[in-house]
Amino acid sequence: MKFAIVSKGDDRSNKIQATMKQYLTDFDLDYDEKNPDLVISVGGDGTFLEAFHNYVHCLESTSFIGVHTGHLGFYADWVPDEVEKLIIEIAKTPFQVVEYPLLEVIIRGHSGGREDRFLALNEATIKTPEGSVVFDVDIKGAHFETFRGDGLCISTPSGSTAYNKALGGGIIHPSLEAIQLTEMASINNRVFRTIGSPLILPKHHTCLLKPIVDRSFLITIDHFTQSYTNVKSIQCRVAKERVRFARFRPFPFWDRVRDSFVADDDDDKNK
Repeated sequence: MKFAIVSKGDDRSNKIQATMKQYLTDFDLDYDEKNPDLVISVGGDGTFLEAFHNYVHCLESTSFIGVHTGHLGFYADWVPDEVEKLIIEIAKTPFQVVEYPLLEVIIRGHSGGREDRFLALNEATIKTPEGSVVFDVDIKGAHFETFRGDGLCISTPSGSTAYNKALGGGIIHPSLEAIQLTEMASINNRVFRTIGSPLILPKHHTCLLKPIVDRSFLITIDHFTQSYTNVKSIQCRVAKERVRFARFRPFPFWDRVRDSFVADDDDDKNK
């Protein structure tokens, strides 16, 4: 099996990266940064997102697993004290694959027919430095509403626990192939109206955002932000690609949610 390791870059993460690389190669596994079967993220969720985007071009053949070296990472199954156990599992045990849905974002421009396509593991956000975001929102080819406000967040089920949750969106189990559209400070008064609630769209529904006011936009895909001008439309839907997680032991989604947001120190001590 071929593997690669992406480190957060701090001393602790780099030491774990070096240890894992040494022992896994001693077990006759091949270190291959170009076409790995398994990508190991050592750090937090930001490092995991970086690993995902580094290998987004080979999702069909690559699986991901995380070791968290800071605060509990939502995508990380393993802690530093378990690294030796994980090394043996990777070297000796075939892993199970769990797949989660992804978000596809297509940004189309007015001039030159430019079209940029991205995949997001967590979410895409759309804001502007020039006042309010003003979009016509079409769902499944029909006009749904005109949005005015600070911006919009479109999240995956696994990403529903991230920025989406902070905005008041719901948490969606990743077995549901869906995306969630959540508002950022929408303008609602006697003149302007929005739905005011998060929208959950199934995989066969496409959301099309069409700017009404010609402004520049700051579009963030996970934690990568880019500025766009002359935007004609932004299309969002469930991607045909999926992310693959390597599992050597069960870690149910709701346990992740509980451990990340509900459990406290006393809960951990009583386990």
